[in-house]
Amino acid sequence: MSKDNTLANGEAPLQGGMLIVAALVLALANFVAVLDMTIANVSVATIAGAIGVTNSQATWVITSYAVAEAIIVPLTGWLAGRFGTVRTFVTAMALFGMASFICGFSNSLGMLVAGRILQGLAGGPMMPLSQTLLLRIFPKEKAPMATALWAMTTLVAPILGPITGGFICDNYHWSWIFYINVPIALICAWFAWGLLKRYESPLLKAPIDKIGLVLLVVWVGALQLMLDEGKELDWFSSPLIIGLTIVAIVGFAAFMIWETTERHPIVDLRVFRHRGYAFSVLTLVLAFGGFFGLNVLTPQWLQQYMGYTSTWSGITTAWSGVLAVLCAPLVASLLTKIDGRKLVFFGVSWLGGVALWRAFGTTDMGYSEVALPLLVMGVGLPFFFVPLTGQALASVEDHEVASAAGLMNFLRTLAGAFATSITTAAWDDRININHADLVSKIDPMNQAELLARLDPNGDAVRALSDIGSLSSLDRLIQGQSVMLATNQIFAMVALVLFVAAFSIWLAPRATKTVDTSAVH
Repeated sequence: MSKDNTLANGEAPLQGGMLIVAALVLALANFVAVLDMTIANVSVATIAGAIGVTNSQATWVITSYAVAEAIIVPLTGWLAGRFGTVRTFVTAMALFGMASFICGFSNSLGMLVAGRILQGLAGGPMMPLSQTLLLRIFPKEKAPMATALWAMTTLVAPILGPITGGFICDNYHWSWIFYINVPIALICAWFAWGLLKRYESPLLKAPIDKIGLVLLVVWVGALQLMLDEGKELDWFSSPLIIGLTIVAIVGFAAFMIWETTERHPIVDLRVFRHRGYAFSVLTLVLAFGGFFGLNVLTPQWLQQYMGYTSTWSGITTAWSGVLAVLCAPLVASLLTKIDGRKLVFFGVSWLGGVALWRAFGTTDMGYSEVALPLLVMGVGLPFFFVPLTGQALASVEDHEVASAAGLMNFLRTLAGAFATSITTAAWDDRININHADLVSKIDPMNQAELLARLDPNGDAVRALSDIGSLSSLDRLIQGQSVMLATNQIFAMVALVLFVAAFSIWLAPRATKTVDTSAVH
């Protein structure tokens, strides 16, 4: 093989079957890591019932994974430099398999959350490192093929996640949504080490910001615990919630001060001095948080109150990814022709419009009325995310691109975790408020009239004292309370999305283009 075909470390690129196997291993690793971000969304109700916790508590299964992933993402570069890219990737893959086994074997919420935290810590580095290694093993002329393969798994996994999770929960035990990862992770780790160890990167003994890392874990952990436990403990009437809030505020303040003065910060906050980056990230946090909150709330609403099975709620939720995949090539072609801010504004406004459309739901909606807005929503996703990433990274200096990309990933993932807790807590609160409000507006004559509609052939006054009829009335009120609460949350999210859409205009137009392939 000619010298021109050798890689930077002097090794020859993989060829033929070996290249195909290595590419499939890396793509599959990225696929399962992304899949586990959404596979549990439709499984929350099933898991809650199985381990005896409330649905609100069961959302820890989602938030714990997201928070752990967010915390580890800024460390990925340091880990790869300190231990080697291949060694870090293989170790993360093996740990992901072990964590998945712990999750599946769990018989309590504490054990399951611990497993999900470990899974998130392992899954965080897998996504960016899988792309890094794909580009490393492919010949330079085939690099676009490697990027396309990685992007395809990133786009398809969120669609298949809810479907897979729903199907498993309806036909098998919920634990299999985690057990299926175990053989995949261990086999991928074994093949990856055998095929890729000769492409290991040189080790760098870079310093790590230990104090910054501790402060990051403290304030993020305290804030997430406060959001997750707030509803169960009646918010600020609980000393624990007050204490967690104080720890989160003080920890955040200390983190900000430390990171702006540290020579080697774990999170380089200096990039926020660029106005284009700051407002692009603001748009990303608001828009992704709103979208992710809806994505978690929808299957819970469908399963608990609309009579959907886990499978059908997964299929319904997955419609949002279909048009997103189909529109992605169009967005890529428009990026070089149109101001990225226009594309972002269109995409986020589109999401806000669909959220507003969904705010007028009724309890007797058919499947098409539920699924159509979700299908249409997919159009806005690539218009918002891809141009926004380019807009943000084009606003920083060349040597800051890597740290800026890592910070974006950290804040995006954290926004999803926080939005999950806030959305579900607000939904539960609105259900209770709406229920109390509707009950207060029904006097005895109203009750008799309503019960007469429920039982037109019976005596309404007699039925009023019948426990079964009263239960029917309460179910009617509860159903309307939930539908009102769902519509109210959709309307609130629509407002957040519209604010996000307009905030992108506070960023100046990007004057250069940046390769965003390093951002997952």
